[in-house]
Amino acid sequence: MIADLEAAGARFRLIDHPPEGRTDLVSALRGNEVAHAAKCLVVMVKVGKKQSRYVLAVVPGDARLDLQAVKDLLDGTYVAFAGREKAEELAGSVSGTVLPFSYHPRLEVVADPALLRVPELYFNAARLDRSMALATDDYVRLASPRIAPITAA
Repeated sequence: MIADLEAAGARFRLIDHPPEGRTDLVSALRGNEVAHAAKCLVVMVKVGKKQSRYVLAVVPGDARLDLQAVKDLLDGTYVAFAGREKAEELAGSVSGTVLPFSYHPRLEVVADPALLRVPELYFNAARLDRSMALATDDYVRLASPRIAPITAA
């Protein structure tokens, strides 16, 4: 991922810290506001009888994901958080280190617009002891997320 960001001319920096995967605690270690953290959650949406779609929902660290909003966005019939094993398989990293990017064709990135109002996003860089601060406009340019309101009021 770092090579991809460098090749694309993205503005980012790495931040080393003690191992932590919980958004509120790692934000304190990094020194960023929790609202500036990109919290990444893998969601499974049933579409029809036998088809499932997977969404990488990216929301502000201080917000709660609105599962119903994700279900409605995909015209689904059922929605739930993906099981840990499936989430880690699709995300390519362990729980707590999921990147706000998808490198899997079955994982669609959906970002809440509230997250994109800050100049820089913070997230664990696929490990518990290293984070990244990435310019938000570079994130949008490179991740090309579907932008939709998916947080609970």
